[in-house]
Amino acid sequence: MQDETWKDKPFVSYVLIGINVIVFFFSNNIRAFYELGTLNVEGVLINHEYGRFIWSMFLHSGVDHIFSNMLCLFFIGTMVEKEFGHFSYTFVYFLSGIGGGMFSLYMKIRTHSMAGSVGASGALFGLDGVLLAMVLLYRSPLPTVTPLRVILMIALSAYSGFTTSNVDNAAHLGGLFVGMLAGALICAFKRIRRNHSGKRSEKKENHFEY
Repeated sequence: MQDETWKDKPFVSYVLIGINVIVFFFSNNIRAFYELGTLNVEGVLINHEYGRFIWSMFLHSGVDHIFSNMLCLFFIGTMVEKEFGHFSYTFVYFLSGIGGGMFSLYMKIRTHSMAGSVGASGALFGLDGVLLAMVLLYRSPLPTVTPLRVILMIALSAYSGFTTSNVDNAAHLGGLFVGMLAGALICAFKRIRRNHSGKRSEKKENHFEY
C-alpha cells in the first residue's frame, strides 16, 4: 500500500481555511475590509464592484460565524475534494459561492433591501449539493455517507438558517442549487469517463496476439 502523497491530500480546503482565518484576523482590525467586500446592491449594481462576489466569501461577521463555516469546510470540503479532485473542487466551490451571491443580490433587489452579506455559507451549501449529487449519481465508496444523511444535514442547516436572524438564506439556497447542478454534471462526466475506460480495458482483455 502506497503512502498518501501531498497531491492526494485536500490541500485546497486547508488553503481556503487558512485564507479565511487570515482575512478574518485582519478584517477585525481594518474595517475597510468589510466596506470593500460586503455584498450589497449599491456596491455591485451602482459602483460595478463585481469583485465583491468573491471577496465577500472570505469575510465573516464574528467568531461564531467563521468557526462554524470553517468547521463545515474542514469536514465536508475535504471529503468532496478527495472524491472530485483539486481542480473540480475549487471550481465548484467558487461557482457555488458566486451563484449564491447572485441569487442573494437578486432577492435583495426584489425586496428592496440595502443590507450587505458576508460569509462562505453559499459555497458551503454548494458543497452540500455536490455531496448529494455524488451519493445519488456517482455511487462513490462512502459507506458512512448516505443520501438520507446528506438530505437530513441539508434540511437541518436550512432550518437553522431560517430560524436564525440576520442570515442570508437566499445565498444558501442559491449556492445549494448551483452546487447540486455542477456536481451532477461532474458526476455524469466521471461516469462516462469511467465507463469508457472500462470498455477499453475489456477490449484489451478480449484481444489475442498471434
